[in-house]
Amino acid sequence: MEYVSLGKTGLRVSVAGLGCGGNSRVGLGQGKTEAEALALVRQALELGVNLLDTAAAYGTEALIGKAIKMVPRDQVVISTKALIHHGAEPLPPARVVASLDNSLRQLDTDYIDVFQVHVVPPAMYEHALHNVAPLLLREKEKGKFRALGISEVPPNDHEQRMLQRAVQDAVWEVVMLAFNMMHHNPRTKIFPHTIAHNIGTLLMFAVRNIFSRPGRLVAEMQELAAAGQVPQWLADSDNPLSFLVHEGGANSVTDAAYRFVRHEPGVHVVLFGTGNPEHLRANVASLLKPPLPEADRQQLAALFGHLLGVGLDLPDATPQP
Repeated sequence: MEYVSLGKTGLRVSVAGLGCGGNSRVGLGQGKTEAEALALVRQALELGVNLLDTAAAYGTEALIGKAIKMVPRDQVVISTKALIHHGAEPLPPARVVASLDNSLRQLDTDYIDVFQVHVVPPAMYEHALHNVAPLLLREKEKGKFRALGISEVPPNDHEQRMLQRAVQDAVWEVVMLAFNMMHHNPRTKIFPHTIAHNIGTLLMFAVRNIFSRPGRLVAEMQELAAAGQVPQWLADSDNPLSFLVHEGGANSVTDAAYRFVRHEPGVHVVLFGTGNPEHLRANVASLLKPPLPEADRQQLAALFGHLLGVGLDLPDATPQP
């Protein structure tokens, strides 16, 4: 495993992070037992993954609390989150603190490493910054967590307007954001600022339906070509990204997707979710490979660098083969 410093947090984290939400929920969302889910987390830890990302809304905090008993507490980095709004209504900051306290109980730990305000849309940013963050920082002073972060709502904020504001404010030590082979917006709008201000980054949406399910990729290329957004030859192919799979390049589209984001300047941790031990091993292996060949990266930029929001759909609940 490879490890990096998570911005200015002082935390040393694995470049591969296990996401414990989504539809897989470490396998629980796909019918796996708690014992199987715990075994998967244990396997991730054995592979050197030391960052586990969960949230109150995921329903996996108690499971992660059991899982981290397998290792000394200072050898694992726990990230969890609290919602700060219900629909269009902001939640009282005291409710967010109560969620923090409940997360500590569910995780059965004395402290959380990264505590994030969860899925914050642009309209809720002022509430997060001026009402919620000051109260949370007082809880941080009590030792309840080590770093304060914020996560975006990628399917509903393609331009990442909320994060474009957040990376200008010193209160946030970590941001959780979307970036993938067909959504390059952070290259110019987010990463220059996280690098300049030494903000830690947790990357999501590296692989969603569009890269893991060939039918979705073909359909998306046809729609984009019809709108004049990509060349027609991509729409005419039954394997539009096959140019990435070659000797010296990627061994699959999913492999390419992980390697593309992993080596982007400004990326610290690439999160992935799975309930499948084989997928776990394959994802970690991809994240530890070298960057894609420069010619492939340049072609991806030329073909897709102008796109916004592609591949930012929510995951498909049906299990992968």
